[in-house]
Amino acid sequence: MKRSDNSDNDKEIKKQKLLQELGGLQIPYLTPADEGFQQLWKTKYSKLALKEAHSTPLELHSQVQTALSILLERGCLFRDLVQMKGKDMFTPVSRVLIGAPGHTYKYLNTRLFTIPWPASGAVVRYCDDEVARACQAVKDLNDYLCVEAKRCLTRREGALSAAETTANVTREMERETNNRTVFNVALLNYMDPAAMSYLKEEPYFGMGRMAVSWHHDENLVDRSPVAVYSYSYKDTESCSAEGDEKPVSGRDCTVWRIALKVAWDIHTAGLALPLHSGDCYFMLDDLNMTHQHCVLAGARPRFSSTHRMAECSAGTLEYIFGRCQVALNNLHKDPSSERPSLVSLEVSVLKQAEEIHNEVEFEWLRQYWFQGRRYAKFSDWWCKPMERLEELWREMELMTWLVLCTVEGEGCPAADRREAVQGVLPLLEERNQLRQHWRARCQSRLAKTLPADEEPICHPYWSDHNASMPLPFDLQEILSRLEDIVSPTGL
Repeated sequence: MKRSDNSDNDKEIKKQKLLQELGGLQIPYLTPADEGFQQLWKTKYSKLALKEAHSTPLELHSQVQTALSILLERGCLFRDLVQMKGKDMFTPVSRVLIGAPGHTYKYLNTRLFTIPWPASGAVVRYCDDEVARACQAVKDLNDYLCVEAKRCLTRREGALSAAETTANVTREMERETNNRTVFNVALLNYMDPAAMSYLKEEPYFGMGRMAVSWHHDENLVDRSPVAVYSYSYKDTESCSAEGDEKPVSGRDCTVWRIALKVAWDIHTAGLALPLHSGDCYFMLDDLNMTHQHCVLAGARPRFSSTHRMAECSAGTLEYIFGRCQVALNNLHKDPSSERPSLVSLEVSVLKQAEEIHNEVEFEWLRQYWFQGRRYAKFSDWWCKPMERLEELWREMELMTWLVLCTVEGEGCPAADRREAVQGVLPLLEERNQLRQHWRARCQSRLAKTLPADEEPICHPYWSDHNASMPLPFDLQEILSRLEDIVSPTGL
């Protein structure tokens, strides 16, 4: 949490420094109507690729646009209550994450859990056939964009001269391209600018109102592309045939546009590209790292379906259940009496278990319940995994109790007691602080404005009289005792 706050502060400092350097002036930017636009795109933004609407099959357009409309009309897109610069705020964009079963995607201190699309080996019970068809359509679009992203990357990499390329290098490049174009999640976004009371003005170029401010996409596999499908909701001229589009100026503020700039640079002209309904664009290779992009609001409501390779090394059910197993390897229960005990009292083992305990509680359980019961609108897929995760977390609560019984017991040597407490105390302090933090967020003014099925739930939460829990929710009294042990007078 602190690292994220520091990152936000660093970005704000950089932004203010650039604006100060500009001294009220604006950086120039080019659009398709401007001379030099194609040259700028080729030299400074060559890793941005556009696929116009007419080159995508009409049947796919129809399936996807019907799916997006159904999800909106069913109330299945949500404005997330996120944290920026230590403050809670609603995203201006409504969204939902659809993707590989058991995957998550984290942004702005918020972990989104995928509504699973149909996948081999996964049994998904959707709430009804409409939602099932919508998720299938997003999966079909994802498969299509994976192929198109690979083509875009292959065209770029195929531009290497024959002298630079050998058969082995070519095969390696092909393998790398394949590995980087298997999108595992699609983040669906929707905004109606007319419903927004305020949108920030773009600060560097004077491009107009921003639906999404300048940013890099977070938590992606290194150098993986991002593919975006754009759909202007209820646009009667959407997905027209080749040559039928009306010419649009990149400075027309009634038209949605994607804008790019070199990250933290005020010397290179920016680029603004108008988006017709049904257009797709691709940010290839390291473009998302070296450049920033923003979305400029048009007049009509708009969907975007953004497909990406989320960096999920610490963001899948498989991962977190594996972590739980590592922690619980230190718990032994007598086969006959079920009496629990710790296998090892090594400080490193105790610390690792408490770290995993915190990870399960604050990166998974509380993140999930903070979003209320929204996922039930789609499927019951996450119910059993989260129930199981909570069962394992309860076992970790028992392990913490066993640690405390040991270090506060009369038979524990003073030196061993002090070393163990010094190891686990910071993690228990963090746990107590984060519990109060999440509880406050659930009770905040903004949280109380959400519909009942989206209102944050402070879970797990229990009273001091709950006999099923070995430790209290509030650990302050325990922390005070542990602090006495490690204080100089506690020797």
